[in-house]
Amino acid sequence: MLAENSHQVQTGHLDREIHLPSAAKHELVNFISEQLPLWRDHPDRPQKQGETALTEHLCDHLNSAVYYSETWSHVQFRTETGDETHAGRKIDLTVKPRAASLIIEGRRHSQFDALFPIECKRLPTPKGTDRDKREYVITEPGTTGGMQRFKFGHHGATHDFVAMIAFGQEHSLQYWHDKVNGWICGLAQAPNSAWKSEEALRLVDENKELKVCSLTSKLHRSGKLGDCEMNHLWVMMN
Repeated sequence: MLAENSHQVQTGHLDREIHLPSAAKHELVNFISEQLPLWRDHPDRPQKQGETALTEHLCDHLNSAVYYSETWSHVQFRTETGDETHAGRKIDLTVKPRAASLIIEGRRHSQFDALFPIECKRLPTPKGTDRDKREYVITEPGTTGGMQRFKFGHHGATHDFVAMIAFGQEHSLQYWHDKVNGWICGLAQAPNSAWKSEEALRLVDENKELKVCSLTSKLHRSGKLGDCEMNHLWVMMN
């Protein structure tokens, strides 16, 4: 006698909806900034130097931090997620809802949607025959520069709010602020350049004792992309 075949039917369901104020993304950026020195100084953090390992371990720390946070327990961080418009391109770090749909400025974000993408870079750029020392901003030739990817829509073309995290491994925060802005202004002065001097980074907040700072810039993008707000979070690793 054949056993009765039992089928278990599962149906999808909608996550609970959480309405957040328009400033929620900025508040989340501030949360990430506060976590950077805690992650850097964690006694169990592996002492890795490479960008991929640093980003992975930062992601681990941030997920633990939001899990225990009363404010941000409904978000999660993911590494190497696919870009929404460019198949094959990967985003270093992405913020997504967890067990909830977040509604910000009338737009609904499910667990499958990125709240905003984050690019991670080391300062200075690792030495190599195929590397550009200005990689935080641009690579020539190529399209792997951090700001460059967002400015020209290679990453995050559907977003007007993005972030970058820099792992400083030499010099100081002030040194890199001057250096990065020098690269941007140099690009802006080139004939027929798409870069503008007003895209330079402006300091928002700095904690000299903890060696972290927050900066901001606005990327001017052509066509249907529209301008993009870029948040820069820097932490000195030494």
